Amino acid sequence: QVQLVESGGGLVQPGGSLRLSCAASGSSFSRNAMGWYRQAPGKQREWVATITRSGNTNYADSVKGRFTISRDNGKNTVFLQMNSLNPEDTGVYYCTVFPNLTGSWGQGTQVTVSS
Repeated sequence: QVQLVESGGGLVQPGGSLRLSCAASGSSFSRNAMGWYRQAPGKQREWVATITRSGNTNYADSVKGRFTISRDNGKNTVFLQMNSLNPEDTGVYYCTVFPNLTGSWGQGTQVTVSS
């Protein structure tokens, strides 16, 4: 089972950038597709991006062209580079093995976009 710890969130002004990291433990990381989700206040958790074992990526329309998901299998880490942030990107960001079949989520990392 893969254990995941997200980091890199914070407060950023509109138009700014953040890079989130997700460190994974366990030897199976490289065999799994990985995803990022987010949950805004008062809203359901939503899918943001996915990266396959081989590095193929997919994005939600709301972040396409602004966010980039990547992974470093040697370091058991998945990243989410977020550019041109706007207040609608505010929320708690979670990484997960994709698909999330266990229903278990980490603590996430808070991203707040505000002037």
